[in-house]
Amino acid sequence: MNGEVVVVDDVATAFADLVVREAPRTIALSGGGTARRCYETLASRSGIDWSGVTVLFGDERLVPVDHADSNEGMAREELLDHVAVGAVCSMTDSTADDYDDLVRRLGGIDLIHLGLGPDGHTASLFPGSPALEVVDRLVVDADPGLPPPHRRRTLTLPGIALGRHVVVTVEGEAKADAWQRVQRGDDVPAARVRAPNLTWLVSP
Repeated sequence: MNGEVVVVDDVATAFADLVVREAPRTIALSGGGTARRCYETLASRSGIDWSGVTVLFGDERLVPVDHADSNEGMAREELLDHVAVGAVCSMTDSTADDYDDLVRRLGGIDLIHLGLGPDGHTASLFPGSPALEVVDRLVVDADPGLPPPHRRRTLTLPGIALGRHVVVTVEGEAKADAWQRVQRGDDVPAARVRAPNLTWLVSP
């Protein structure tokens, strides 16, 4: 498998420690229950000059920010509403082309946070999705083919590969089978992630 595996007692604490240590100027956030815990923990940490940080998103459901399924809404609730962040680049305020241009202009993202789904997906790159085969775009719109039927916007594998450090957080029994498949090198979306520096933060 790709990257370094770091087994930790608590994924949220380890993630917050990593962010404080690396002090990224650009960071892409994710969604899900593990991400929620990570951002809640990160919000209470000192030592980060949030005023100089630009926040992006690795993927998003194309719903209003105040919708219960919005990744940005969750990130605002747990983190962004509690720190004086420099800028937040919403995925829903632009088109996929616009967001693609933004990532290209940045020349990459210092830290990209990803999760792992029970089916092996990461970001909004689901098994069998055409988005997995995109090689010439950094951001695309995608249909997960799963309920609820929200269309999504996501970094592609080439977009993720522009992350200077990609951190995947994995915890919970529901993710155990997917994590085993990643370790075996099975053809699941998360196992296809490449980056200059890839870290898997895993809680047994």
